[in-house]
Amino acid sequence: MFKNLFGKKQSASKTIELKAYASGNILSLEDVPDPVFSKKMMGDGIAIEPHEGKLVSPVDGEIMQVFPTKHAIGIKALNGAEILIHIGLETVSMNGEGFTSHVVEGEKVKAGDTLVTVDLEKVKEKAKSIITPIVITNSDEMANIDHSITTGKVSKNEEVILCVTSK
Repeated sequence: MFKNLFGKKQSASKTIELKAYASGNILSLEDVPDPVFSKKMMGDGIAIEPHEGKLVSPVDGEIMQVFPTKHAIGIKALNGAEILIHIGLETVSMNGEGFTSHVVEGEKVKAGDTLVTVDLEKVKEKAKSIITPIVITNSDEMANIDHSITTGKVSKNEEVILCVTSK
C-alpha cells in the first residue's frame, strides 16, 4: 500500500505534442531560406511565418537557454526533447532590438505561456526574414518526429504541429 503512495514516480510520456508557438503560415523546414535550417543541420522541425509578434511555449518544459540577443530560446520538454525556437532569420545582428523576453533560464513553462514578444516590422526592416523555425536539436536521440501539419494557417497554442517520441 505505501509503495503506491510513496515509491512510484509517474514517468513522463515518451511522446509529446508541440502546439503552434505563433499564429501564422506553416512551412516545411526545407522551405526556410537558410541552409542551416533547410538542410536540417541543427535538427528536424518546422517553421512558421508569424502574423503577430507574440510567441508562446509549444510544450510543457523548462527554459534551458534565452540567447542574450533574445532572438532564440531553448526549451527542454518533459520527454527530453531539446527544442530551439529561432525568431526570424539573421536576427542575431539586431542585438535584441525589438525583442522582449518574458522568461528566464531555469523557469518552468506550460504550453501557451508567453516566451517572447517581437516587433515584426523591425525584424522585416533589419533582418533577412520573419520566418521562425522550431527544431529538435537532439533529433538523433528521438525515435520519431511526426509532422502533424505541413501547410496552411495555424493559431498559437491551438494546432499540434509536431509529435516527438523519445527512444
